[in-house]
Amino acid sequence: MERLSVGTKVRHPQYGEGVVERVEEYTYAIKFDSRGRVDVSRKFAGLEVLGDEEIEESGPYEVSEIERALIKVLRQWNDVGELAELGDKWSGGTMILQPADPDLKGKEIPIETFFHKIVMLRDRLRVLEQNVNSNKKLSDGEKVNLQQYITRIYGSLTTFNVLFKDKSDYFVGEKSS
Repeated sequence: MERLSVGTKVRHPQYGEGVVERVEEYTYAIKFDSRGRVDVSRKFAGLEVLGDEEIEESGPYEVSEIERALIKVLRQWNDVGELAELGDKWSGGTMILQPADPDLKGKEIPIETFFHKIVMLRDRLRVLEQNVNSNKKLSDGEKVNLQQYITRIYGSLTTFNVLFKDKSDYFVGEKSS
């Protein structure tokens, strides 16, 4: 399937017609009339790209060239971190969340979507860490105190290291002495 861009009009076999609002590393965020915003795996082959004449309703789907250009600039200059790769054995996989109560419905999430959220969390923690360390209003003691919390958060996230392809991308918490 071709790579979709923001503003592309599509038809999904289950959700109907929609428009791509965001392009992520592993997913497309698509706004559907019938469902609202849904993250769809970029590997999903069931999306049909629609031409302007095929879409039933054009009102909420108009994305001007200026908006597309602005989105491109914002993505280029925002604080997005480095690219981390999902481990090969997880590629195309699904994460299943099953409640203990058998009467409740479970939830399936493409592992790429979950992994992307973990990477975004890591990148935002790094930005927070940089902001704390460069803050001129905080004393050195306050910076050390906040840094300890950030380090503990990294340590709490080491469970997710199994998802990363490269060890250099792992979360690292406090080292035991």
